[in-house]
Amino acid sequence: MSELFGQKEIKKEVLKRLIRKLHEGANPEEIKEKFKDVIKGITPTEVAQIEEELIKEGMSREEIQRLCDIHLAIFRESLEKEKTSVATGHPIHILMEEHKILLEFVDNLKEVAQEIKGGKDLNAVKEKMESLSHLVEHFKDSESHYLREENVLFPYLEKHGITQPPAIMWMEHDKIRGIKKNLYQLIDNHENIGFRDFAHQLEEVALSLADILSGHFYKENNILFPTALRVISEEEWKDIRQQFDELGYCCFTPQPTRIAMKEIAAEEVKIPIRETAVTGVIPFETGNLSNEEVEAIFNILPVDITFVGKEDTVRYFSQTKERIFPRTKAVIGRKVQQCHPQKSLHVVNKILEDFRNGHREVAEFWINMKGKLIYIQYFAVRNKKGDYLGCLEVTQDITDIKKIEGEKRLLD
Repeated sequence: MSELFGQKEIKKEVLKRLIRKLHEGANPEEIKEKFKDVIKGITPTEVAQIEEELIKEGMSREEIQRLCDIHLAIFRESLEKEKTSVATGHPIHILMEEHKILLEFVDNLKEVAQEIKGGKDLNAVKEKMESLSHLVEHFKDSESHYLREENVLFPYLEKHGITQPPAIMWMEHDKIRGIKKNLYQLIDNHENIGFRDFAHQLEEVALSLADILSGHFYKENNILFPTALRVISEEEWKDIRQQFDELGYCCFTPQPTRIAMKEIAAEEVKIPIRETAVTGVIPFETGNLSNEEVEAIFNILPVDITFVGKEDTVRYFSQTKERIFPRTKAVIGRKVQQCHPQKSLHVVNKILEDFRNGHREVAEFWINMKGKLIYIQYFAVRNKKGDYLGCLEVTQDITDIKKIEGEKRLLD
């Protein structure tokens, strides 16, 4: 057994050296030929672990992500031997089916862009513009696909020690969002752009989206998802499916209401109902509340709240009827840094550092999201002695409040 373990570690070190050589500019074909015997038997989990270790040893996520396509070109043959097969209704099956449909949509987008490019003017491509509008709605709706991965699947992988591959995938999600945003802005402003310029830009953005989705979904289907199936237990998959259901699906998700796992018939799976046991009261300086009352009060507040403990782990979130930002039980115990995209990490860390050091007590932001004005506040939570206990995030939709204030000013 120890000899087998030793061989695996040697293989892993050889593969890490291979990837380092690629990052130093070595010819991929020469590398593939030189290491073909080692590459032959590589598994998706080993690829994920190798990337994890390289980042821990100092290689940046950005560098790994930049050359990911070259890694895949070398490992492709080995990865494709291990086909991912799961029952209909399994979370991974749902995600992979959505991948197929999204790739069909992006192929349709390329075709429509080509047809628009061949038209004379906007009047000549009116029907194609309608098709384009329908496709855009599907791409907007696809956001729930990425949110389910980021808020449920990724936290479970992190609990099993797979932290860097999900972080790299999240970076790619943000790149996908950026390209989609360009697409939406282009279509919204198409009447203000010359037809030829519009058609040219549409073709470019369609090709960019097709390219990134194709590569991204390949990595997830052949590395991330097989790794998840190896490390996440059947019981955890049932929890993941329940949390997928809570977050909701895309309008095109096939059979979203069925639950099926490898060893459990669909009709036997029940979503557990949590019973709240009132075990006495919690004494406060200004009164007493039961556990049930505390939870009900937090959930009826006209704001979303999330509490992050002093160790920077998510400890609690309220379950208001319509949360502004999705939260799932998978995030409990997760480092808050892993709940934010890479581009905003420096802001998160600065706020927490300032709270911990007593340099400030509040941080606040306003963002525009889907036509709404969202007000986000962070508060340092301290005990009576001033010791730092954690951070409270409070999020509120203030769109209507701003409208009322504007109307009042007009009346005044």
